[in-house]
Amino acid sequence: MDPLSLKKLNAARAAREAIALVTDLGDGRDRVVKEGDPVAGELGDALARTFQTGKSGVVTVDGRDFFINVHLPPPRLVVIGAVHISQAMAPMAALAGYDMEIIDPRTAFATPERFEGVRLDDDWPEDVLKLRPLDPYCALCAVTHDPKIDDYPLKAALEAKCFYVGALGSRKTHGKRVERLLAEGVPQAAIDTIAAPIGLDIGASSPAEIAVAVLAQVIEAFRKREIVSGKAAA
Repeated sequence: MDPLSLKKLNAARAAREAIALVTDLGDGRDRVVKEGDPVAGELGDALARTFQTGKSGVVTVDGRDFFINVHLPPPRLVVIGAVHISQAMAPMAALAGYDMEIIDPRTAFATPERFEGVRLDDDWPEDVLKLRPLDPYCALCAVTHDPKIDDYPLKAALEAKCFYVGALGSRKTHGKRVERLLAEGVPQAAIDTIAAPIGLDIGASSPAEIAVAVLAQVIEAFRKREIVSGKAAA
């Protein structure tokens, strides 16, 4: 591998950017392509599919074989609220391969005893997210029902273009939330992407069932997320 390519790969991975190393198996030459970089023709299509699935492999384009070695940031699941739903979701998220963390300034809820083995911050979301900002490979679930806690991370998630943004609450509760976000200058089109009520409609009622519905919706959003096209005009 070209040392410059290795440097680019390492920098992209550190910055949580999706990146691929494309190697021409005929002559051994390689190049690094970030998600969204313009690549012409069928190779651009192949790269878009690879970024979507996260699966590396060989593709044949115009009689030439290329190996695409893709590196996607591990999906990060940020849950605002140390509630029963979060407790049920934590082991499920780990099994599904999601790095889950919980933020809740209410120290009576955010205790290590209730969330053993889970990254837990008993501080305000605005303080935590300034240190660990959200990005397009993050999902954010706001489940406290408290606008003083939920609203800031929801706005931050929309601005960061997280692949999933969901919020617990009835339609009436969400209507008031929409009014507050609009007052904060959040565009209506962005607000419309919030999954509210949160979770797939499976008739869930218990915290564990709601956790299943939410995690399923997160997984669906990740697998069907919009990929910045890697195709350019030939």
